[in-house]
Amino acid sequence: MSVRVRRVYEPPEPGDGVRVLVDRLWPRGLSKDAARVDEWPKGLTPSAELRRWYHAGEGSYEEFAGRYEAELDAPEAADLLARLRETAGEKDVTLLTASKTPETSHAAVLARLLEAGQR
Repeated sequence: MSVRVRRVYEPPEPGDGVRVLVDRLWPRGLSKDAARVDEWPKGLTPSAELRRWYHAGEGSYEEFAGRYEAELDAPEAADLLARLRETAGEKDVTLLTASKTPETSHAAVLARLLEAGQR
């Protein structure tokens, strides 16, 4: 099965599989019908403090990824990640984010962790 990251504003594609919004807030200006989101596990998102720190440019993507992975060890996030990992083992999964740079966002960290869990 495959895991990929896409911007939520891009139109859905047949190969998306299970579409999972991994942002805490609903994307501005996008209707729920247009987004076609299957799951929205808000507990998988980085903390507000970590998001502010990263978006303020105070650290590198690598440092952000490490801090975010540490947050994913918390019980609720770990449970949600395990469930998403199970889904990704059975079906294609597309992680959706409003980030303008999805390749350096928390969604990319999640994709890497999910792909590593499939091996």
